[in-house]
Amino acid sequence: MGLTWAEVHGVMERAVRRGLERRGEEVIEYLGVDEKSFQKQHEYVTVVCDLGARPRVLAVGDGRGRASLDGFYERQSEEQRAGIKAVVMDMWGPYISSTLEHVPGAADKIVFDKFHVVAHLKKAIDDVRKAEHKQLKGLGDTTLTGTKYLWLMARRRFDRGAWVDFEALRKSDLRTARAWAIVELFSRFWNYLSPTWARKLFERWYAWAIRSRLEPIKKVARMIKAHLPNILTYLRHRVTNAATEGMNAKIQWIKATGRGFTNRENFRVAILFHCGGLDLYPHTI
Repeated sequence: MGLTWAEVHGVMERAVRRGLERRGEEVIEYLGVDEKSFQKQHEYVTVVCDLGARPRVLAVGDGRGRASLDGFYERQSEEQRAGIKAVVMDMWGPYISSTLEHVPGAADKIVFDKFHVVAHLKKAIDDVRKAEHKQLKGLGDTTLTGTKYLWLMARRRFDRGAWVDFEALRKSDLRTARAWAIVELFSRFWNYLSPTWARKLFERWYAWAIRSRLEPIKKVARMIKAHLPNILTYLRHRVTNAATEGMNAKIQWIKATGRGFTNRENFRVAILFHCGGLDLYPHTI
């Protein structure tokens, strides 16, 4: 169409400005907060999403410090902040402190993302596997060769034949098998309806994990214990950052098709243009 990149960006910028002005003062009950890399050298933006029926990006903050989320909350009215039922995030201190400061009753509304916790547990299994595999290979034992994804796969993804084939490994005396069994027990945590019973399971699980003599497992067990109150809140709200992660995949596409962005403001505009669910078009008379 004979447009320059600057002209295209100008169109997007004006459209986003219109869309944000039309958004109005909505009460968003479920929020997701996550970081997204902007460039290399640990450059980030903070993305706040509406986790409702039609997920969308609400705001993009500069960096991943507390101020990046403070700005979003400070633009909300008291009614909007009071209407928040849950905020899903990872266990990142600046996001926690900002939410506690601005959201009434936030101590019971912060939900540490289930999938973030699961990722830490699976990494612990893999760290145990890598160390044991290296040791076994030095002895000429290839038992663990090619088994990485078996240990990380969710049980429901195994078909009957694969589960039977995996039986010898998971019932062996390998340290990796012990790590897998410990993590498998924790997977029951998410199915509880009662926080009281979930806490009892955690206490039993934690005792086993700490006695395991597997340092990666012990490390993640201590992390979960330190953040347990806001992991238990998942059982009440049943909300995760899955929609935010899906949005992150779209943001990654935006970054790739844009061949990178020279500044955060251009990146912010592109994200809101494509993912903000905004009314972008000029209104005709």
